[in-house]
Amino acid sequence: MPLDESRLFKPVNIALLTVSDTRTAEDDTSGDILADRIIAAGHKIVERTILRDDVTLLTARLHNWIDDDRIDVIISTGGTGLTGRDVTPEALDRVKSKDIPGFGELFRWLSFASIGTSTVQSRACAVLARGTYIFALPGSNGAVKDGWDQILVHQLDSRHRPCNFVELMPRLREA
Repeated sequence: MPLDESRLFKPVNIALLTVSDTRTAEDDTSGDILADRIIAAGHKIVERTILRDDVTLLTARLHNWIDDDRIDVIISTGGTGLTGRDVTPEALDRVKSKDIPGFGELFRWLSFASIGTSTVQSRACAVLARGTYIFALPGSNGAVKDGWDQILVHQLDSRHRPCNFVELMPRLREA
């Protein structure tokens, strides 16, 4: 992806959420992979937590982070599948002001190369909520790598051309 090296890199403040009924801080490998990549890219992790698959808990945490002026972006991993406990997209529906459909579409297109038609089981998605970007990735290590390495690392880099999410941040709350 083209970077305009003459432009200033602007780090963004990110909250990282792992959605799981079973993972702990000791074995949250997909959260660790994502955290390492976020920091290596030059961004800051403002908060990181693990919550169980509960739409009420997730919605409350998202509202809290959306209202936190220190947080520009929320990235979650997990809870995007088809089982009864997978409720991350439903939580995003409760807080969103706008969908970002291209994110999920591109994620599934890219992951097709890795997992074939199994990608149709992913409900990876993204929304804008009161000026905060929220990206929901599946919980597998491969999905986190695909989502970060092939989409988010570029779109969260202010130098990425022809456009990126960062340059839109000052205008996200426009009426």
